[in-house]
Amino acid sequence: MPAIRTNCQGMTRRDGIRLGLGGLVAGGLVGTLKARAAAEQRTADLARQADACILIWMDGGPSHYETFDPKPDAPAEIRGSFAPIATKTVGMQFSQLMTRLAALSEDLAIVRSIRHDQGNHGAGNHYMMTGAPPRIPVGCGAFVSFHPSMGSVVSKLNGAPHGIPPYFSIPRMSRSGGPNFLGARYAPFEVPDSPTSSSFQVRDVTIPSGLTEQRYDSRQQIKCQIDQMLRINEQAAGDPVLAVDEFYQQGLELVSSPAAQAAFDIHREPDVLRDRYGRNSFGQRALLARRLVSAGVPFVTLYEGGWDHHEDLFNRFEEKVPPFESAIAALIEDLRSQGMLERTLVVALGEFGRTPKINDRGGRDHWSNAMSVMFAGGGTPGGQVVGATDRQGYAAIERVLAPENFVSTIYTKLGIDPGQVLYTPQGRPTHLVSDATVIAELMS
Repeated sequence: MPAIRTNCQGMTRRDGIRLGLGGLVAGGLVGTLKARAAAEQRTADLARQADACILIWMDGGPSHYETFDPKPDAPAEIRGSFAPIATKTVGMQFSQLMTRLAALSEDLAIVRSIRHDQGNHGAGNHYMMTGAPPRIPVGCGAFVSFHPSMGSVVSKLNGAPHGIPPYFSIPRMSRSGGPNFLGARYAPFEVPDSPTSSSFQVRDVTIPSGLTEQRYDSRQQIKCQIDQMLRINEQAAGDPVLAVDEFYQQGLELVSSPAAQAAFDIHREPDVLRDRYGRNSFGQRALLARRLVSAGVPFVTLYEGGWDHHEDLFNRFEEKVPPFESAIAALIEDLRSQGMLERTLVVALGEFGRTPKINDRGGRDHWSNAMSVMFAGGGTPGGQVVGATDRQGYAAIERVLAPENFVSTIYTKLGIDPGQVLYTPQGRPTHLVSDATVIAELMS
């Protein structure tokens, strides 16, 4: 009896022919290949405007009144305590604490007209992070994932060189910043420690101090020999052993990559530049983000909590905003000086805006009818405001946009077709974004 010839995945030639003919007869294989080829062609046709995105996530929902959409003509209980200030762009005003960004307005595009109907943190976060509304009602504090986040999609489709992870979330992942059905391989790499310390070092990315290089190499050789053994059920979809292998390989590449190690070494930056970013946690994380995109990382989320100001908003803003917006300004200036701003998209937003009327605790509550989003770099035409809210900031009324438009714009700038169809491990088709219409004013 002749030997059965199998390929490296254990499939016989006869199996392949039988499966191929069955798919052709059913039309499923041909249809799938055509759909994927069409999606690949659409992506190839996109003129990528950016190689990387730094997403500054202001968790809690920052007030649009006290940032990029002041309302000086509104009644006092709406306009608040801060006066508007002029920017370098004629007719564009920011709130009075946004001084350094006001001086950079010619590099900025402010979108004032995104709105949605998800007025709690969990749902709003999911909608803005993924471009997909939650499928069921979720609680305000919920960590939900019904769809892959932008960072995870970019991680899968664009990747990164030199063994460095393609998606970072610093210092932690946002509520809906995960990969969903794409799999844990495309979850963000988190850097929880603060870079302000003189001894800052990214944990788990170096060979343990007690392990010599010779012993390390020896262990890798043993593992490679074991890996040559055929595992039971190795061909099964979702084999957990294979998943462990993927994580192991990623970790090995990270530990052994000089480029990755250099990207983490923030101490290589001159003191004057570190001072410009600010010697605070957010400032130094913003500098780390710039180093990561310099090394080829295509997506970095800078997570900054503390924007859920239901009370004492104005005192808290006076403390929080100056070092925060100063670090963003330093990031934009640094990217420009490095020749990277044109190819690096910087975006700042939260899950929604805040209520028009100041409450009896001196704060503003959740409000998804209006919000402001800042764009810079990545081919974005600066010195412009897109859309508008009404005179008192209750709702977006001009050039009304949705989270789908926001997310589609980021994907398109990064060379990803937002209208493509992804497939779950079970073969279920899912639109990346249901409405792939971009914000045309933000495209170069």
